[in-house]
Amino acid sequence: MEIKQGGVVSKMLADVQIPAMFRAKQTFLREFIPPEQIPDTVFAELSKEKVASLIKPGMSIAITAGSRGIANVDIITRAIVAFVKSKDALPFIVPAMGSHGGATAEGQLEILAGYHITEESMGCPIRSSMATVLLGISGLGKPVYMDKHAYEADGIIVSCRLKPHNAFRGPYESGPCKMMVVGLGKQRGAESVHSDGMGLIAKNLPANARVVLDKAPILLAIPCMENAYDETCRIEAIHRDDIMAREPELLKFAFSHMPKLLVGEGDVLIVDEIGKNFSGTGVDPNITGTFSTEYATGGLNVQRTCMLDLTACSHGNGLGVGLASVITKRLFDKLDLEKMYPNCLTSTVLQSAVIPLIMPTDKEAIQACIRTLNQVDMTRTRVVRISNSLHIGHIMLSAAYYTDVFGGKYPGLEAESLPEALKFAADGTLVTRI
Repeated sequence: MEIKQGGVVSKMLADVQIPAMFRAKQTFLREFIPPEQIPDTVFAELSKEKVASLIKPGMSIAITAGSRGIANVDIITRAIVAFVKSKDALPFIVPAMGSHGGATAEGQLEILAGYHITEESMGCPIRSSMATVLLGISGLGKPVYMDKHAYEADGIIVSCRLKPHNAFRGPYESGPCKMMVVGLGKQRGAESVHSDGMGLIAKNLPANARVVLDKAPILLAIPCMENAYDETCRIEAIHRDDIMAREPELLKFAFSHMPKLLVGEGDVLIVDEIGKNFSGTGVDPNITGTFSTEYATGGLNVQRTCMLDLTACSHGNGLGVGLASVITKRLFDKLDLEKMYPNCLTSTVLQSAVIPLIMPTDKEAIQACIRTLNQVDMTRTRVVRISNSLHIGHIMLSAAYYTDVFGGKYPGLEAESLPEALKFAADGTLVTRI
């Protein structure tokens, strides 16, 4: 596909004015666990009386590792491995990421390596396979599967992040239950729980999780939660018998520590970089408002969104581009459909992979979003720019926001510079840094 600069489209966009922008700082609640204290925190949690006795000498223990870009995931995982070893048990790591990594064992190993989780760095084996065992049928009639290596272990420790989901709402969203059902379920388990669509996954997820807890050697879960600055702020070990009761309580904690774009609404959102390390849909719609389904809402209320690039550690999985209004050719050229489509076929959510307008440069991608706005005063276009959806402590806003920000309209938001024109290289690449 030829996407060239200088043609009819470029001429139509040439006179579109991109507003001057200023840097702004967002301040949120910031309790966190310093990385150097994480191993001690993990050991303290796993040493709690109710869970420490679950791990006995000689037991083979499967430890889950997922596909998300969790803060300090390598430190957390290594600490769990070390604790298991301290109990004279035999740890190994299992990639627990459903159909991610192109739904292949090799692809899932590649994702873990991108997070510095390797056999060498963790000091234990990693057993990656897409083979599963059928555990049974849920109360809602869904088959429940589990990774064969994990099932055959003497015990399983469910390590994961607990946070709001990006496509549905319920008592159980992204957390231990989802890791047991979707992550450890591999492609077949993920497909089972998603097969009725996102409208029913909030019911299917706990129903399938109860089968896992009944039939598989789950010992405990140890979810981590993050603050608005993508820092680890809480780690809690939960006995298997307490997972179903405790997870909804911790989800409320996670919601209370979610960041947000404090201006609330705008006309155009610029996202410098998307990726699976930020969210399952490239950006977290709880921040950007770009939801792939009707079963979750929130985030920035905005007319147009442009996405400029894809992270290297996504390995071509640009799922989420379908939630943009416009993307760049640079991002498009990095897409690997073999990595993207297994997610869609498994989740039954297709919108995330639909290809939007493609512009040859960053500049024209932004201009295309501005030009197609409806019922907006083009002399006061409200543009919000973020690096990605995980790191929004520092953002850029267009001049239309400046007076209100300077005047204190948005508590927690302060201007850090005066509005000035964004700078682009000769080839149209955005060079102004946030």
